[in-house]
Amino acid sequence: MEPLTLTTERLLLRPFAPSDAEAVHAACQDPDIPRYTSVPSPYRPEDAEVFIGDTCPNGWRDDSMYTFGFFSRETGELAGAMCLVRLAQLRTPERQAELGYWAAKEQRGRGYTVEASREVIRWAFADLGVERMEWYAEAGNEASRAVARKIGFRMEGTLRAKILHSGTRRDAWIASLLPSDLGQPSETPYLPYPERG
Repeated sequence: MEPLTLTTERLLLRPFAPSDAEAVHAACQDPDIPRYTSVPSPYRPEDAEVFIGDTCPNGWRDDSMYTFGFFSRETGELAGAMCLVRLAQLRTPERQAELGYWAAKEQRGRGYTVEASREVIRWAFADLGVERMEWYAEAGNEASRAVARKIGFRMEGTLRAKILHSGTRRDAWIASLLPSDLGQPSETPYLPYPERG
């Protein structure tokens, strides 16, 4: 897929450019980002260059993941990164994806990640035909879970030993979001299991 740009009231979501490497490198010096994501630690300038020059473009090219930097429309500053990862071929009946994100420390608490996530999810449901969006994070990552809940994700439980981080398996919280949760249609009918009181 050709990379694309999305906009919200306050944000520009676009593929990273080589000129963003310094800002990405600076943001990833915050210990919470390598602690709760898969970015290398320590995060070197070369890591930002590989991420921007190879990882992100390759994901768009082979339709495996779509990475956006989200930037303040007012100041142009990097607010964070967001990635939509295909869990199955979206052209097949599975049509599932995973949403991941990190926010620059200085930009947290302004609602930017929620705003950017809602736009990426809208695009995924409407234009890519995603029928199940997943979010997961290491159990204990309260900040990421708070964002997921504000977006509308429904918590589904804990996956034991899901994440391998620094040589240790860790539990993960998982949640999902369906088009119907947002009042949107889905190509494949959904038959939920009846809840019992």
